[in-house]
Amino acid sequence: MVNEMTKLISSSSTWRLIPLIEASGEIQMALDTWLLEQHRQGNHPPTLRFYTWNPPAISLGYHQKEYPSDWQKYSLDIIRRPTGGQAVLHQGDLTYAIVTSAQRGKRLEVYQQICQFLIEGWRSLGVELHYGNATKEYIHNPNCFATATNADLITVTGEKAIGSAQLRRGKAILQHGSMMLSTSKDLFTEVFAQSAPGNLLDLIRVPEDRAIANIIDSLTQAASNCFNIEFHEQPLSKIEWQDIVTNSVLLTY
Repeated sequence: MVNEMTKLISSSSTWRLIPLIEASGEIQMALDTWLLEQHRQGNHPPTLRFYTWNPPAISLGYHQKEYPSDWQKYSLDIIRRPTGGQAVLHQGDLTYAIVTSAQRGKRLEVYQQICQFLIEGWRSLGVELHYGNATKEYIHNPNCFATATNADLITVTGEKAIGSAQLRRGKAILQHGSMMLSTSKDLFTEVFAQSAPGNLLDLIRVPEDRAIANIIDSLTQAASNCFNIEFHEQPLSKIEWQDIVTNSVLLTY
């Protein structure tokens, strides 16, 4: 494990790919934060991973100070992300996370450099996505998917499909985002009192039992092409899990 990690860190063209993880929101956010810090310290290579939330949760942006008090009545964890933005319902979605320091430019430029793999990956699945154009009015709406900024991706009908958020620590960057695959429209409407955007799974012809695996494969290949890299798939070790749980701040409410 140590020798493999050393080789990955020393290679500028090989990233780590962590297999799909299903876990609670507090664990997922602790893991993203840990990966960012390890990469910042030079102890971990650039990384791509995908994950789902179990149990379902609402994640709040780091600076989101208030949220409706009635959200407490739902059987949903309420978690704070280390990144900015507004609240996201994590039920029936798939989240991606990239940790890297290879991208250069202003914040929006880096967003769009990273998001290119999402555009190309979903295009290979038959779904065309492009950037939104909302301005800072989004800060007045607690629902992340109510508006789409030029760092978010929308469908050809104008519905927000992927919302992303970013955190920088020195040269290290964490960018993660939620892709609505099969989110309950009734639950979304009940939580946010707003109509739910369409689900991405409704736009592709993929067998339900293979949907997430096919999407991850397509997005991983697109990332390899966009970033001109190879992936080394490597699950988290027991030692890494112990370090994550021991040293990370779990952001629950």
